[in-house]
Parts: sequence; C-alpha cells; structure tokens
Amino acid sequence: MNHPLDPSAAHQHDGPYDSGSYGDDAPGASPALEAVGLGFRGRDEWALRGGDFAVPRGRVVGLVGPNGSGKTALLTVAAGLRPVDAGTLRVLGHAPGTPAVLPRVGVLLQDRPLERGFTVAETLRLGRALNPGWSEAAARAIIDDCDIPPRARVGRLSAGQRTCVALALALGKEPELLLLDEPMADLDPQRRLALTGVLMKRAAEHGTTIVMSSHALSELHLVCDHVLLMARGRVLLADDTEFVEAAHSLMTFTCPDAATPAIPPQMGTVIETRRSGRVLSVLVRFPLTTDGAASTAAPSLEEILLAYLRNPQAAPLIAGRFTAKAPASGSPDPQDRPAR
Repeated sequence: MNHPLDPSAAHQHDGPYDSGSYGDDAPGASPALEAVGLGFRGRDEWALRGGDFAVPRGRVVGLVGPNGSGKTALLTVAAGLRPVDAGTLRVLGHAPGTPAVLPRVGVLLQDRPLERGFTVAETLRLGRALNPGWSEAAARAIIDDCDIPPRARVGRLSAGQRTCVALALALGKEPELLLLDEPMADLDPQRRLALTGVLMKRAAEHGTTIVMSSHALSELHLVCDHVLLMARGRVLLADDTEFVEAAHSLMTFTCPDAATPAIPPQMGTVIETRRSGRVLSVLVRFPLTTDGAASTAAPSLEEILLAYLRNPQAAPLIAGRFTAKAPASGSPDPQDRPAR
C-alpha cells in the first residue's frame, strides 16, 4: 500500500484519466486549471456535469458551493487521486497525476492523512525524503508559526495542529499549485490569522496558485481574488472577484400593493429577487438601466455568492463565456478583464 505522502500514490486509480498532449508547458502558457465538459457523479446524481472554466495562474481562488456540490471531488481530481467521470481537466497544462505535473502540486486533503505514530519532525523528514524539491524552511515556518513542538506525536495533536502539519508538508514541496480542502475549518482564530498570512505571502512572493474550498463566505474577499462557485451540478461563477463585484448591482423598488412588479428585460440579467413588505430587492448583473429603482447599491461578494446559491438556476458568469447584452455606460464591460 502506498503511503499517503508518497508522490507515486497519486498514480493509483480505478480508471484511466483523459490523457494526451496538452501543448507547451512554458510559464504562463496554460491555465492552472482548465475544465472542458467536466463531470463527476455523486451517490445519487451528478455532483457536476458539463463544467467549463479556467483558473489563471497566480490567483488565490475561493472554491464555493453547498455540501455535495463537487468541491472535494474537483480537488481530488486535480491532485490526480481520482479519475473524472466525464470531460477533461488539465492541471498546469497536463493530465492530473502525471509525472510532468505531480511534483508541482501540493495538496491538503480534508481527512489530513498523516502517520499518527510519527513525530512532527519525523513527518517532515519523510516529506523531505519523498520530494526532491523540498524546502525545509517553508515547512518549518508553518510549524513555528503554529507553535507545534517538533517532538510531539502526530496522533496526540489537536485537529487544528494536524492541519498545520499537513499544510507544512504541502508547502514544503514548493508547489506551483496548492489545493486546499477546507484548510481553516479546524483552526482557532490565532492560527487562522497566521496561516492566512502565510498563504498570502506565498502567493505574492512566489506566484503560487492557491485553490481553497471554504464555507466562510464573509472572509473570501479578504483572501481570494478569484471565485469558483458550483451548485446543483453547475458552475455558476468562475471569474475574478473584482469583476464579479463590479458586474452586479443591488436595486430596491417600492411596491405599493401586494402584487410584485415585473422586472423589465432592459434592467439586465436578474439573478435573484427578494421581497420584504413593500420593498423588493433585485440583484442584477450588467444592469442596462436603473430607471424606476428607489435605490441602487454595490453588493458585497458575500451577498452575490449567497444569491447564486439560493438560485442555482441563475445564468452563470464564466470568464471567457459571455452572452449578456452590451452594458450601459458606467457598467463593467464583459470583455474588460481586470488588469493583473
């Protein structure tokens, strides 16, 4: 049986990956992740089907969705730990789990697979032995920041401390792509702050692409500059957070009677309507006019994400795939991507 820290373990799977030549692997030549018709099945239905998106390199990506939406499946596929059920996923321009990409990807899985009988120091020595590009300094920095005794047995650590050790192993590989499944879930506020700082520094200084699943929607705008939202088998958002925020407006209308007024087509793409008493709130994408609105405000990223989660049949916003009408003057142009 392969050890969970052994790079060769990622090559063991039940079925073939979609393979083939993925072209030039020069820096910046291909996205960090690129999905075409991607799908994987859940227990009773498709968790994701027909997923198309691309994650540019160098982004810090918030992977969002309800339980069962395929977040963990996407990360394990990208890590080369399971096959896709439909479509293709390219990782740094290659099939996931292949020798060309495996040493360049760091992974923090939800179950934090570590040898519980090892000490922390022994765990790091194993990581160094299994990874040719190992950075002892990067791994030790996590252990020191989280104040974990090197001689402590992994099995006696708290859940949060084990998360820190697992993240130290992932960062010790000096990865170009870091895949994190709920990395902050087990951490106390002090360690959350410390590890957030480590990840931000890693992205800024090394250009590492970080994809992290999270349910903490209120914190995403502090950490992430790209969002990937999946729900009910669909990809609903896949774009830079700055553009997602600029593309949406929250309008309120006054309803004098019990009837809810119809929203005219020229208002833009309606994502969600909510009524409270005489006030109708409408989240609109690429608004063409604000005529008739009692007020217009810029929604927060959390408000936008919640609206899509509450209405998973909403029209998706995927970078590179635009079907909206031309926006009015002052609204963001779908083709005008944020400069990076």
